Amino acid sequence: MTQIAVTLNSRPNTPPPDETLRFGTVFTDHMFMMEYDDGRGWHDPRIVPYQNFSLDPATCVLHYAQAVFDGLKAFRGADGVIRLFRPSAHAARLNRSCAGLCIPELDPALVQESLRALIEIDQRWVPSKPGTALYVRPTVIATETFLGVHPSSSYLYYVILSPVGAYYAEGMNPVKILAMDNHVRAVPGGIGAIKAAANYAASLHGAEEAARAGFTQVLWLDGVQHRYLDEVGTMNIMLRIGDEVITPPLNGAILAGVTRDSVLTLLKSWGIKVAERPVAIDEVLAAASRGALTEMWGTGTAAVISPVGELGYRDARVTINGGRIGELTQRLYDAIVGIQYGTAPDPFGWTTPLTQRVPMPA
Repeated sequence: MTQIAVTLNSRPNTPPPDETLRFGTVFTDHMFMMEYDDGRGWHDPRIVPYQNFSLDPATCVLHYAQAVFDGLKAFRGADGVIRLFRPSAHAARLNRSCAGLCIPELDPALVQESLRALIEIDQRWVPSKPGTALYVRPTVIATETFLGVHPSSSYLYYVILSPVGAYYAEGMNPVKILAMDNHVRAVPGGIGAIKAAANYAASLHGAEEAARAGFTQVLWLDGVQHRYLDEVGTMNIMLRIGDEVITPPLNGAILAGVTRDSVLTLLKSWGIKVAERPVAIDEVLAAASRGALTEMWGTGTAAVISPVGELGYRDARVTINGGRIGELTQRLYDAIVGIQYGTAPDPFGWTTPLTQRVPMPA
């Protein structure tokens, strides 16, 4: 196992009360860092006090957006055990993102060890109130100093932690989403399937437009025909029409969500009919008009399962299931959250318990 050097923060902060937590506004005492250089590979893995970076103005990530990240969560169960949810899947996806932007891949075992070691040192920051968690953000940025479009010869991998509450202000209450055909986020053959910083920049203008219209998020349509559902800005999308659950296929323009995969695995294990196929916005509206669209929800690390209570498209507004949480939506949420907090069996081996206790400095 790779040795990780540790420098403890001599002035640790006090974690905020669980009930005050929002999403992504507070950060823990430590971070993980490791560099890459051509001819040397990844080197110097270490945990250090949370700190600022110093970057040359010509650092290429600032100009050419060669940056990827991932996101996962650690949960403190009622039994006091801290559990990471599907870290191996997230490490694999981080490497797929790296490959897509010509970033050298990392040792998946070292990625998981970096997460485990950092969380164990900052374990007192893992909240315990139901609905809260420790959000884990592994990131890779290009650090070579140059102006010119080509892959960097050096990179920084780092991990930061943030105790969080609900991602949406609505919590588990249904959200409103707006399907847009006048903005494009991604197309097959681009970087839509990569968890790249540039993907999120491409979504900002549409998201602001949706917010001004009273919606929580954008439901992006495909970038070619502007007709088929892709994903919501921070979630994959699923809908229940009749006795079938439908979700867009992994077509190269949408992210292969870990929660998406978890939901599909659960549905199939329950014997529920599932289809990964293109679904047009016209099909969705037609199903709603005849009463066949019974549920719609988003899946993602941040919100886990987010029920959709209203869908907007052009001049149409469709209320789904009376604006209430659907039965299957609630069942999926309860099943995943039960596994994450250790209150339900984990038949798929998705959680990694962290058992070592690391003392903090006085």
